[in-house]
Amino acid sequence: MSITRRGPRHLGFIHLVPFDADAPAGGFRDAIELFRYAEELGLDSGWVRTRHLQRGLPSPAVLFGALAEATERIALGTAVIPVGHENPFRLAEDLATADVLSGGRVRAGLSVHPPGYGDDAVNDLVHDAGWRAEDYGYGRIERLRSFLAGDPLREVPEYRGIGGDIDSARVEPHSPGLADRLWYGGGSLRSAAWAGGAGLDWLVSNISSAERGITDFALAQRAQIDAFRAASTRGDAARVAVARVIVPTDGATPEQAAKYRAYADARTPRTLRVHGRNTIIARDVLGSLEEIVERIAGDAAFQAADDYLFELPFEFELADWKHILHELATRIGPALGWEPGRGD
Repeated sequence: MSITRRGPRHLGFIHLVPFDADAPAGGFRDAIELFRYAEELGLDSGWVRTRHLQRGLPSPAVLFGALAEATERIALGTAVIPVGHENPFRLAEDLATADVLSGGRVRAGLSVHPPGYGDDAVNDLVHDAGWRAEDYGYGRIERLRSFLAGDPLREVPEYRGIGGDIDSARVEPHSPGLADRLWYGGGSLRSAAWAGGAGLDWLVSNISSAERGITDFALAQRAQIDAFRAASTRGDAARVAVARVIVPTDGATPEQAAKYRAYADARTPRTLRVHGRNTIIARDVLGSLEEIVERIAGDAAFQAADDYLFELPFEFELADWKHILHELATRIGPALGWEPGRGD
């Protein structure tokens, strides 16, 4: 089966890296095996979510150090790091270290927002009491990018001691090109325009915003992509990645298929209304090869994207995730026009 349209340049997945609270190492080992398997299948990228005070991965750069040893080619993305939880200086050091170890494979997806815990006492414990005076705007990402670009932070006086001098004026290690591989994970027209104008790439997922009276999820997201591209300073080099929860039933065992359908059915009601002020949620894509390809091909957001990302349900297990990635790489991707090895 094939479709007559321009296919995605890159194909990948997003993983929460869930783990058992009493045996967290198992979840991390599963993640390493999943990335190894994805690379074996020829997929272009694997992205991890960042979670705090949850049983999900809190430290992507640490896992990337392990993935750098277990894989050779696949891009390592974050979808996304909430920079409000980070000191941009320390985050720059961690990301650069991971990028050096992986040979330049890190794709840092970022977002900014104020502390999200409603209880100020919890915010004090997580962020220290000074969080109230912090700037949680886009400038936090600009500062991170400056650090990653190697901009000098200080003057280093001439060394007059004995032996080699290890002082540096910039963040170390420096990994050339990492500052140009930053993505903004957003869901509003304002963020889309800012990311484009700032020269970042644009990453959207299955949660977004209804704006200007547009409540259809794909059309709302397409409006954001159009705003991003209109504001972008990078022309055709600017990249857009669209992520959805996509669960193929072809090739699944009867037990898996039943689990998949129950999962999607339970989540469908939340997609039928606007939450809060303007939050909307995409319906999961569940079905056969033909059904999935038809849904993706008819989605206005996917039509304007360079990268297609499958979000893996965190409630599933390693065998289920491998099944989804196998179908993505061997059947769904090729049907959409994807070819492995196109490069970055």
